[in-house]
Amino acid sequence: MAWWRIWESDRPSREAKPDYYEEGVHLARKERFHDALTSFRLALKERPDDVASIEQMAVVYTRIGLPEEAMKTYRRALELRPDSASAHYGLAFITLTRGDREEAAGHLELFLEADKPGGEEVEQRVEHARSTLERLRAEGFEEA
Repeated sequence: MAWWRIWESDRPSREAKPDYYEEGVHLARKERFHDALTSFRLALKERPDDVASIEQMAVVYTRIGLPEEAMKTYRRALELRPDSASAHYGLAFITLTRGDREEAAGHLELFLEADKPGGEEVEQRVEHARSTLERLRAEGFEEA
């Protein structure tokens, strides 16, 4: 996958290292999910505690229908960064799909409390999390 970068110039630098994380993101956007997973694994070989790569892997696992792997991967991200908004958001909806409303609500609350970057996509997720949490509470979920 990263080998294609050698064709970008007439004479590639021997010191230029591929950015496996960016490559993985690019491949995931093109829905080449298995290739993206390979790139994220290579990124993690270089930086084993890179939460961004771990979170992206979890997203890909979700997209290819492996919720157990996604959950395990999101939990690894939370071990490294307990306030990871992305991991809490992902876990909220996976656990909700599995019927664990209490855990889902807990992750939604933690997502809403976490620091997040700005932007339209993030605001859409915040609104989705708020409305889902409100629905869970209205359907009988009570805070612990």
